[in-house]
Amino acid sequence: MPKLTDTEVRWGIVGVGKVCELKSAPAMNTILHSRLVAVMRRNPEKAKDYAARHGVPKWYSNASDLIQDPEVNAIYIATPPNVHLELTQLAAAAGKPVYVEKPMARTYAECLQMIQTCKQAEVPLFVAYYRRKLPHFLKIKELLETGEIGAVRTVHINLKQVLTPNLVSNSEENWRVLPEIAGGGYFYDLASHQLDLLDFFFGEIRHAMGFSTNQAKAYPAEDLVTGSFVFENGVIGTGNWCFTSSAASEIDEIVIDGSKG
Repeated sequence: MPKLTDTEVRWGIVGVGKVCELKSAPAMNTILHSRLVAVMRRNPEKAKDYAARHGVPKWYSNASDLIQDPEVNAIYIATPPNVHLELTQLAAAAGKPVYVEKPMARTYAECLQMIQTCKQAEVPLFVAYYRRKLPHFLKIKELLETGEIGAVRTVHINLKQVLTPNLVSNSEENWRVLPEIAGGGYFYDLASHQLDLLDFFFGEIRHAMGFSTNQAKAYPAEDLVTGSFVFENGVIGTGNWCFTSSAASEIDEIVIDGSKG
C-alpha cells in the first residue's frame, strides 16, 4: 500500500466545502513533492465544479471511491466531525495516511478509536492545527523559551463573540451548533485551536474542569463555556468562551503572565 515514503504526496480530499476554497487545499499544489489529484463531495455537481475551478484532475461523489483511487496516497478529511471516525477507518484500511480537520472528532472516545485504528494500520494520523507553524506564534514560543517574561505563572483565554461570529465561515447548514454533527457548539470549533496552541507552548493539560450552559437557547449546543486547567509544567490556566455576546464586548485574546511581565 502507498505511504508517505513515496516521492510525491498525491492528495485526495473528502469534503471539499468552504474550508477548501482558500485554506488548506490550494496550498497542496504549491508545495514541493505535493499534488492535489482528486476531490470528493456528496453533491456531484458541486464536486465537479470544485475540480473544474481548481484544476483538479478527478472528482467523486462517494468517499470510498476516492479513498480507493490508486493514484491517491494521502487523504485529507475536510468534512464535519460526525464522519471523521468512519472516514479515518476507511483510509487506514486502504493503507493511506490521514490528515483530518479539527476538531478531530465529536468525543474523546472517537479520537481514541481513530488513533488506535491508524496505529494498527501503521499509517500516520494528523490533525489540522496549523497555528504551531505560524511566524507570530513561533515568536511567542521563542520568547517563552528564552525567558523574556520570566517563569510563566498563568494563562487566560478570553473569547467573546456575537451570535453569528465572523470567526466562523458561513455554510448552507450551520452544523457547528448541532451536537450530533459537531459534538458541541462553537467551543469545539474555535477553542480547539487555542488549546492546541497552549499545548504547544506549555505541554499537555494534566487536570481540567469546567462548566457549560445554553443561556440564549438560540441553537441546540452550549453557548457559554468556562474552564480551568493545569499544564504538565505547572502553569495554571483559565478560559471564558461566550458566543452570544454583544458586539461591543467582542474579544479574542490570550494573556500569558510571567514572573517578569
